Amino acid sequence: MAILSELVLYPIKSCAGISVREATLTRSGLSVDAVYDREWMLIDDNGQFLTQREHPRMALITPRLLSDTLEVRAPGMLRLEIPLGLPDPDHEITRDVMVWEDSVLAYDCDDTTATWFSKAIGVPCRLVRFHATATRVSSTKWTGGLAEPTLFSDGYPLLVVGQASLDDLNQKMQAAGRAALPMNRFRPNIVIDGIDAFEEDYADHFALGAARLKPVKPCSRCPIPAVDQATGEPGPDPLDILRTYRSKAVMDDKICFGMNAIVTDGDGERLQVGQPVTMTLAF
Repeated sequence: MAILSELVLYPIKSCAGISVREATLTRSGLSVDAVYDREWMLIDDNGQFLTQREHPRMALITPRLLSDTLEVRAPGMLRLEIPLGLPDPDHEITRDVMVWEDSVLAYDCDDTTATWFSKAIGVPCRLVRFHATATRVSSTKWTGGLAEPTLFSDGYPLLVVGQASLDDLNQKMQAAGRAALPMNRFRPNIVIDGIDAFEEDYADHFALGAARLKPVKPCSRCPIPAVDQATGEPGPDPLDILRTYRSKAVMDDKICFGMNAIVTDGDGERLQVGQPVTMTLAF
């Protein structure tokens, strides 16, 4: 039987995730205690988004959900607490920020917060939050024309990976005399155990109770899986191994691992680690 084996929320894009036992499924992605996946993001002075691709120390910024704040920690830094309440509309400061080719309205967090994050990653930056009135949608080329919302993700509300896919890669890594990798190198939201390696590539949908997730696009891989999420430094790089068997013609021969997914049913459903998953193949 396939089961949901892990749920991970990433409140701040490209920073550490929070592994949780339960989460609310929304069309925009996972939510825990009204905090949404990739609700916050770091930007440079030009409003361009920052990620571990260029700033691997972002992996060391660790969030924790408290009752009314998002606490963040980083090595050698005092902790910082970010209020969860939205800014007063009469006093909010907003910015137009860029995520890939999308211009998105965002709340600008204060100068103290900007200073903390700038020191944490070693470059000037600011923290912004997805604006309550902003809209961003996934590429309709892959969603079948559906305007599916997402926040500051790279492009889709969910990333699904099968545990067997990582196990298969790790067997190849170890056969080459290299260390096995933890799942956090690939930063999924949902991990499913009990399906065959890379079977998620061929799923029409996954049913989790009343919820249905539809994989729509293979996740092409950048250098982030080469970053050790525990140290913020380059570690065993899986991309050369993956290149031997995980390039996909439909993605212009890019290396792919995991599937980007949308929510077709069950907006607002609660997901729990350990619950059964039914997979329907697309053929």
